[in-house]
Amino acid sequence: MSVAIGEDTAAGRRQALERIEGDSRFVLVTHENPDGDALGSIVAMHGLLRALGKDAEMLLSSDDLPLPYEYRFFVLDDLIEEPPEDVAQRTAIFLDCGNVDRVPARLLQESAHLLNIDHHHDNTRFGTVNHVVASASCTAEIVWDLMKALEITPTPQIIEALYVGLITDTGRFMYENTGPGAHEMAAELIELGVDVQGIYRRLFEDMPPAKLTLLGLALERMRRFDEGELTLAALSAEDFRSVGAEESYSEGVIDHLRAVQGTKVAALVRELLSGSERGRHKVSLRATDGDVDVSAIARAQGGGGHRRAAGFSTSLSSEELIAFLRLEIAAQLHPSREGPRAPAPA
Repeated sequence: MSVAIGEDTAAGRRQALERIEGDSRFVLVTHENPDGDALGSIVAMHGLLRALGKDAEMLLSSDDLPLPYEYRFFVLDDLIEEPPEDVAQRTAIFLDCGNVDRVPARLLQESAHLLNIDHHHDNTRFGTVNHVVASASCTAEIVWDLMKALEITPTPQIIEALYVGLITDTGRFMYENTGPGAHEMAAELIELGVDVQGIYRRLFEDMPPAKLTLLGLALERMRRFDEGELTLAALSAEDFRSVGAEESYSEGVIDHLRAVQGTKVAALVRELLSGSERGRHKVSLRATDGDVDVSAIARAQGGGGHRRAAGFSTSLSSEELIAFLRLEIAAQLHPSREGPRAPAPA
């Protein structure tokens, strides 16, 4: 199996392989608040480079550590929290990054090369080499393809990381980005011995009690607008503190909102508890079908993502945010209607 790409991305694939084979020192980076695909891709790429005898370090911000509980089984060898002093001698590989708004500026200014490997359709092509495959189910699928092209035999750690990236970004093979290649990749990883049941339990079943309590709070506060087209819930910093929940425990709440009958867009709004954006709100969006492109809504507030899964952070008030979401959804579902202009990014 290999990732299905057109002629326009074949050149990026070839150049990416040339950089991986030809360069000797690397620093790997992904987006803030890394999810399963981001972490799986960075861990797998690190293993790939190590198998080739390369010097590779993984860069994660201290704001993103410790990792969410479901990902703490990853072994993060060669992990750094600040750009290395020899960054000018290293190729920076950006994995699963649609843009570079929130990555260390030194990597952009000083790295020898910027290798951009991603599957987001709205990727800004910021690299000196861009291997962006929008048809891939996840960035891990692109890493898998590169590894096969390099004829590397994957270690158990690489296999595990790739499977995590695959099943999380496809929603356990339920999302629209699940193509034939995703199932072929899963079959090959299973043949190589990935522990399907063990990974599934770590990611989705071994749930801290506080996470379930937080879910209950969110569902109690569910609100619906415009005959159910928008289903929304919000969680405050006090909600997390009151139940003893970590920030990552809100993961998965939005899937319950998305499942409500009649919903076109589900939104989870949560107050950020730590880091440079503490006090702002993270807005996660999910579309139930192809009628609304939530990535366009997110981009209007400085975020991004996929057509059916996207997000942004904001300091808009609750009333302003709800008004913005309703207007943006209506503009796509009912373009003939007229209404006031949506709030500007905040």
